[in-house]
Formats: sequence, structure tokens, C-alpha cells
Amino acid sequence: MEPILELENISKSFPKSNFTLDNLTFSLPYGSILGFVGENGAGKTTTIGCILNTIRKDSGTVKLFGQEMQDDDTALREKIGVVYDGDNFPGFWTAKQLSQVMGGFYTHWDHALFQQYLKAFGLPETQEIKHFSKGMTMKLAIAAALSHHPQLLILDEATSGLDPIMRDEMLDVFLDFVQEEDHSILLSSHITSDLEKVADYIAFIHDGRLILTTSKDDLIYRYAVLRCKESQFQALDPADVIAYRKRDFQIDVLVSDKKAAEKKYKDIVADHVSIDEIMLLLVKGKSSLGSDD
Repeated sequence: MEPILELENISKSFPKSNFTLDNLTFSLPYGSILGFVGENGAGKTTTIGCILNTIRKDSGTVKLFGQEMQDDDTALREKIGVVYDGDNFPGFWTAKQLSQVMGGFYTHWDHALFQQYLKAFGLPETQEIKHFSKGMTMKLAIAAALSHHPQLLILDEATSGLDPIMRDEMLDVFLDFVQEEDHSILLSSHITSDLEKVADYIAFIHDGRLILTTSKDDLIYRYAVLRCKESQFQALDPADVIAYRKRDFQIDVLVSDKKAAEKKYKDIVADHVSIDEIMLLLVKGKSSLGSDD
């Protein structure tokens, strides 16, 4: 089966800001959540814009549900629910007015389902959105994205404005969504603890380049950090080193196979590693012996 979303060699340059999205290639299978990770300014929102055709890519191919989406492809857009980090709707609207407007946009808009989400999320129906907290506006945007029965959710920092309890509730909603085998989520976030809870795959982007894509289970259970002294570091096989970073009297080295590293380097401590530490090593460290990332 083709993936629900597939990017191949996507590039986009912004000469004024000197930023380039550089040949991004990754895919999102049906029935799964892909965590799209990177620091602010890494290119996550630009990538999402290229996927949705709100930003004109310079080159490459984006396929949604096995086909390229054109600007007037309404049927394909109906299958996608989108939440941006920021103001998704005019502040003078109410949730009730939002539902009326959405009913005119989407063929499969489900007013009853939207009402269920408003109740579940504790959102008022007749209060103007400008009086909502940031957490409330994000929950409203998520409710709207889900209420036209999409198959693909694209969420740009959709949990960033929520407190830990609210975030946990939303993550449960996302997990319920992908219980349907034809549903998937692209979840852009810098909150790596959220991705550790729900993501099936992780894609790391830094400075417009995709620097690592793999399954979350591999990251958590196979990847490791070697805690090396200088002499131990110098003896490492460069082919084993994904990234490394010097810290005081220790050098942390990211490797992709903990068991193999422990067998090969018996005198070096190998620790399991969090997604947060992996991102830090990939972004702040060096990518191979003797060269900067």
C-alpha cells in the first residue's frame, strides 16, 4: 500500500532570509503518527506549507493519498484536517458561528460531532473566540479539524499552548483517531515528551535538512549514547558515530545500535537515550569525527 503522505526531494529557498528547505524526503504510512521534530526555524512550518500548497515549492513531489494535490482539488482537501500554531479563526467568531461557516466549506461537516468535542473539551458555544485562552483556542482548532471526518491530520505545534493535563487529553484524542487504519497524523512539535507517548515514527529536521528518520521504538530501544573519555572517543570507529558532543571531561556519542556498541566497546558506558537528548546531539553536536554538523 502507498503511504498516506509522501515527500520526495522537496526544496524551497527564501533568498531574503537565506533559508533553504533542502531535498526533504520522508513518508507517513496509513494508521500511524509521524512526529516531525526540530527547533524553531528548522523548517517544520515551511514543510507543512509545501505539503498543503500554501507555499510554492521550488522542486520535488508531494503525494497525498497516492496523488499530487492541485490548488483546486477540493475533494482531496476534504480528507485533510489542519491545525496551525497561532490564530486559526477570526476572534470575533463564536464556536457556534464557526460551525455554521465550516458547514459551508466541508461536505462532510458533522455539527453533532463538533458539539460533542465542544462539550468534551469544556468550550463555550457562544463566547467570542478572542476571549478564549491559548489552550482553549487550540482545543477549538483541533475540534474543528476532526469534525469534518478527515483521514489525515496535519498538526503544527498543536499541543504547544496546552498545560500538561490538557496535552495528555489531546494525545488520547490523537491515539483514538489513528485506531482507524486509514487515518494518520503528521504531528509537528518541539515537545518531545508528547512524541515519546504517541508517535510511531520520528523525523528530525535541522536548518532545512532532514537529519534522521526512523521508528520511535528504534530510537528508544536501539539508539544509545556512549559516555566516552577523550582517549576512548579517539579509538571509536567513525562509521559508528552518528553525532557527538563534548561536555566538560566527557564526550557523548550517539550510536544506532546499543547492543552492538556494548559488544564492540566493552569499557564504555552506553545509556539509553531520550528523543530530547537525541535532538540536542543532532542539532548542537557534530555529525561525524572531525566535521561539524
